[in-house]
Amino acid sequence: VMVWLRRCTHYLFIVVVAVNSTLLTINAGDYIFYTDWAWTSFTVFSISQTLMLAVGATYYLTFTGVPGTATYYALIMTVYTWIAKGAWFALGYPYDFIVTPIWLPSAMLLDLAYWATKRNKHSLILFGGVLAGMSLPLFNMVNLITVADPLETAFKYPRPTLPPYMTPIEPQVGKFYNSPVALGAGAGAVLSVTFTALGCKLNTWTYRWMAA
Repeated sequence: VMVWLRRCTHYLFIVVVAVNSTLLTINAGDYIFYTDWAWTSFTVFSISQTLMLAVGATYYLTFTGVPGTATYYALIMTVYTWIAKGAWFALGYPYDFIVTPIWLPSAMLLDLAYWATKRNKHSLILFGGVLAGMSLPLFNMVNLITVADPLETAFKYPRPTLPPYMTPIEPQVGKFYNSPVALGAGAGAVLSVTFTALGCKLNTWTYRWMAA
């Protein structure tokens, strides 16, 4: 009975985590369409994607204990995102609007850190977290490359902007003008370590709940 309870709980949790991660990152490419706040949005969305990936992939990875499952988790998120973006495409948005999910390479680095350190959980948190946090904003730039003409698309297919009470008096164009990738990678490297640890802790809590 416990074996089946553990298996069912495992699949239930991974579906819940994967779906919620995808929902939280589903519009993560929309920084292209926030023309005044593009780089600010890029940085924020890059960090949010990193953290969601770190939690879910680490939870799944440590639950199974098999290197490779973090990448498998990222693939699940990717497929969910394709379905959602595909629905937008069916509603009449251009193909350029369907932003490329870029979680796979960062998830591979999590798997690599776990495998290379002989399944050391603490090394996964430290090394894997830093690698995922630093790499995802870099891969996120692929989205800018794949969109043919971001400015034209942004004006032709506008997205909702900030509500009036949040709109600044002066548009903060180029807020993070130095390098949004570096800023996202720097913040992501620090924050994703915490979230990778959270993924491990969720795994521990899951086992304790099932064993009770």
